[in-house]
Amino acid sequence: MSSTRTAKSCVIVVENLPVPLDRRVWQEAQALRRAGLQVSVICPATADYPARFEVLDGVEIHRHPLPLQARGRCGFVVEYAAALYHETRLLFEIQQRRGVDVIQACNPPDLIVLAALPLLAMGARFIFDQHDLCPELYEAKFGRRGLLYWALRAAERLTYACADQVVTANDAFREVALSRGGKGGCVASVYSYPDTTWLRAEKPQAAPDRPVLGYLGVIGDQDGVDGLVRAVDHLVHVDAFTGFRALVVGDGPALQGVIGLARELRVENYITFTGFLTGEKLAAHLAAFDIGLIPDPLNPSNDRMSMNKVFEYCALGLPVVAFPLTETRRLLGDAGVYAKGGTPEDLAAATLPLLRDQALRAALAENARRRAARFDWAREARKYLRVYDKCLGLPEALVFEERRRAPGALLPGE
Repeated sequence: MSSTRTAKSCVIVVENLPVPLDRRVWQEAQALRRAGLQVSVICPATADYPARFEVLDGVEIHRHPLPLQARGRCGFVVEYAAALYHETRLLFEIQQRRGVDVIQACNPPDLIVLAALPLLAMGARFIFDQHDLCPELYEAKFGRRGLLYWALRAAERLTYACADQVVTANDAFREVALSRGGKGGCVASVYSYPDTTWLRAEKPQAAPDRPVLGYLGVIGDQDGVDGLVRAVDHLVHVDAFTGFRALVVGDGPALQGVIGLARELRVENYITFTGFLTGEKLAAHLAAFDIGLIPDPLNPSNDRMSMNKVFEYCALGLPVVAFPLTETRRLLGDAGVYAKGGTPEDLAAATLPLLRDQALRAALAENARRRAARFDWAREARKYLRVYDKCLGLPEALVFEERRRAPGALLPGE
């Protein structure tokens, strides 16, 4: 590393989504930049984010191609191999140009540590930002364990072993890092609360008898959007309730499949798929939501996951319908209505009272707004920067010490 550098250099590696689309990673990168670090991000390129290199808000973004959007097990092997090649290549390029003091690996997958190993041998520190429990995620996707499940457990174990510090997306994941990972006192949970300054669009005046069911997020095989379509089918063709429409905002490898399912079930006139949106168009579509849907199905992975949709729907002041996932119920509390079981029919049954009762929607919306006031990204950013302080020894003036608990803040475990 160059001895003439005055600012420490960190590289965040994320494979699941490009930046700035990955909101958690982008907020982390901005927090590090404000703290005076040189920040680089390595992430995949997509049709919506094709530029191989750009600088946004002082953050260098290095994007690499991927041969495909993997869905099957063989596809994931090809995708991960290509990503590791590009991540290793870009890490060395950044090392040669500006040095690397810290590498932060954001899973999935838990293989990014392999790209980091050469630079760790040269003295770089390693932070594992655990967004998901990858072995449980694999089991949820494919309905079995098998050899690849145990390979993922081994990759997770290696990542934990190499990590100087671990950042987890919630306290449930923190418990896994402490127990399964044996990381002792070097684990901090940092929740993915949104910076809500971008939610500025004025809510349109909707017809009271045509409420809008909204979904915001990635559309992958494991995200349950097919269940959302089937729930709409049940509302229309079984409950004979047609006074609503659904708005699905997002993109992903399963998008065309769920569009085809909507046609097959003859509900395409009730569901609008917007695809990927940004800026004012995104804000305007979100402002049209009256109810937020979290169709992520019941499984061991989702049960412990803190869904970004929880935070975003509450920030929008929306009542929420979800399956009875443990972490989702803890975060949403009385802002949510929960299905009694795990089927699309159960999701439809939980949604129907909200669709019919505007006063009930208004009451739960107020609960959501109160809940959102407790989701404080500034507090989480301070926790996140303290992790970097342990690795780098940041100047005291740049470490945002939290002297007291913010009034009304929801702390992990509550």
